[in-house]
Amino acid sequence: MKLIVAVIRPEKLNDVLEALFKAEVRGLTVSRVQGHGGETERVETYRGTTVKMELHEKVRLEIAVSEAFVEPTVEAILRAGRTGEVGDGKVFVLPLERVYRIRTGETDAAAVTPIA
Repeated sequence: MKLIVAVIRPEKLNDVLEALFKAEVRGLTVSRVQGHGGETERVETYRGTTVKMELHEKVRLEIAVSEAFVEPTVEAILRAGRTGEVGDGKVFVLPLERVYRIRTGETDAAAVTPIA
């Protein structure tokens, strides 16, 4: 099992969600975040004061998947989230030690696999 964490552009969220749905990836968490990566810093003037804008709005996706879904999930995010510009984001794949489904008590792969 893996935990896939993706940080993407907010305007690409709908495209990524559609790609994940088509890849049959279900169950994720979406958070609005701010961050700074490879984007160049912007300097703006606000009410006569120069302000260095360092943080950018991003969306963070967290998706727990079984091994069979790792590659389809990553590929869907990469394909749908890419604009080709600096600031497209990152995808992290982390080992996931244990998962528990609270409602049923299922564990591990059974807890991250979609139910019919």
